[in-house]
Amino acid sequence: MPEQPLLTKDREPRSDPTAEAGPTKTRATGRFAAGWIGRALPRTGRAIGPWVVPLLVLAVWQTTARTGALPPRILPAPEAVLRAGTDLAATGELQHHILTSLRRIAQGFALGAATGLLLGFGVGMSKAAEILLDRSLQMVRTIPHLALVPLMIAWFGIGEEPKLLLVALGTFFPVYLNTVTGIRGVDPKLLQLGRSYGLGRWRLVRDIAIPGAMPTVLAGIRYSLGVAWMTLVVAETISADDGIGYLAQDARQLLRTDQLVLAILLYALAGLFADLLTRLVERKVLRWHPNYRRPGSR
Repeated sequence: MPEQPLLTKDREPRSDPTAEAGPTKTRATGRFAAGWIGRALPRTGRAIGPWVVPLLVLAVWQTTARTGALPPRILPAPEAVLRAGTDLAATGELQHHILTSLRRIAQGFALGAATGLLLGFGVGMSKAAEILLDRSLQMVRTIPHLALVPLMIAWFGIGEEPKLLLVALGTFFPVYLNTVTGIRGVDPKLLQLGRSYGLGRWRLVRDIAIPGAMPTVLAGIRYSLGVAWMTLVVAETISADDGIGYLAQDARQLLRTDQLVLAILLYALAGLFADLLTRLVERKVLRWHPNYRRPGSR
């Protein structure tokens, strides 16, 4: 019989893969969850953050109105303003005023912005145009355009022409000045590099000058939208029989504070949507610019 060893070496226990993979998998899962939360928190903050202050103001407004600390004759409660808007919407009057003001803004802004862009690019790129036009335009710019309301009414009456011209005049100068500044702010080395590659004048303008000036141009357009709404408020308050400004003026004469606050809120919402639209255009037009890309996009 073969001899049996007196002592046998104990076999080492086989390692359990799940025992080692368990903590590693848990750590990986934890890192994934932490990374997802870290990415989600900035997105949540960007979505919620802009609404914190308006919601806080609305809460304070509602609380002070409900407790009586804020008399209705000074500032009515939010539900009173909402009720006034609902009543006007039921008759179709609110929609008519909003659409009328939007049409005036669109027409006046298009006229003023197009003229400002055209003259801005001309003055910014041509020394002869600068000598011929810039001094005269700067003299006109110093005249407050809202002071021209009585003159516009004397020339055109209380029709649509004075309102559109005032909005166009208020829009023109911010666009013109920012366009000239943007054109002159283009790096001369880029233009020299383009010439060294054989680019003609038109391609220098299209491929270098316009993209380089576009951030400043869009900033001017964004600012001019606010000026356009401010101008329209004055124009509709003085010489109009419809529009949001007319709604505010009529509410003031009838001592309807709820409708007056409603008109103010409509102007605020219109300015908000105009700003959001401009930001969207900036992201589309300037998607090549690193400062206008969405976080995480390439």
